[in-house]
Amino acid sequence: MRKFVFTFVLLTAFLLITGATWYFSRFHSSGTNAGKVTVSAADSTAIKKLTGFSSSLSAFAATKKYNTRTGFLIDMSLSSGENRFFIMDLEKDSVVNAGLVTHGRCNENWLNGRKYSNETGSGCTSLGRYRIGASYQGRFGLAYKLHGLDSTNSNAFRRYVVLHSHDCVPDNETHPLLICQSDGCPTVSPSFLKKLQQIINASEKPVVLWIHE
Repeated sequence: MRKFVFTFVLLTAFLLITGATWYFSRFHSSGTNAGKVTVSAADSTAIKKLTGFSSSLSAFAATKKYNTRTGFLIDMSLSSGENRFFIMDLEKDSVVNAGLVTHGRCNENWLNGRKYSNETGSGCTSLGRYRIGASYQGRFGLAYKLHGLDSTNSNAFRRYVVLHSHDCVPDNETHPLLICQSDGCPTVSPSFLKKLQQIINASEKPVVLWIHE
């Protein structure tokens, strides 16, 4: 009987330790690696897509005399619970950091899937390239004005589509759970906006943000 109890205790302890190890490695490690890219190196399609847009952004920035060292990419094809706002090193064609970002709900209580619009009052995300403009203190604190550079987002400034933060956006990935939606603004977490702020403020030339799918 004692042998059985002893064996049972050992087995229970083993299962508890194994479970705790998995839990902390799966969930809590995201706290120490917050903002790091989760695109797997084995996912060649995702990597190729990111670097392809990065190369195009670098070439575009050079022609417009914008920042050719750093650019921002948002991949709307990814779930809102996944890191899909990428800070890119355009010279090395690599990802420096990444975070969560909202998409527009198009004036619905909750938008299923994706819809895009450049129309004023649509409440939707607009795809395209943006020049990040002046900062200001708005309804949600620090925000950056966005100037649409393509026909698909040319009304961004008039629509008051800006880059800002909100507490509803977590610091770490929530996938498969989704995050909040916006009225068309690319909204990030407060801590991630601070990282973007450092880059934007240190840049002598305008930084380009490209929202693509």
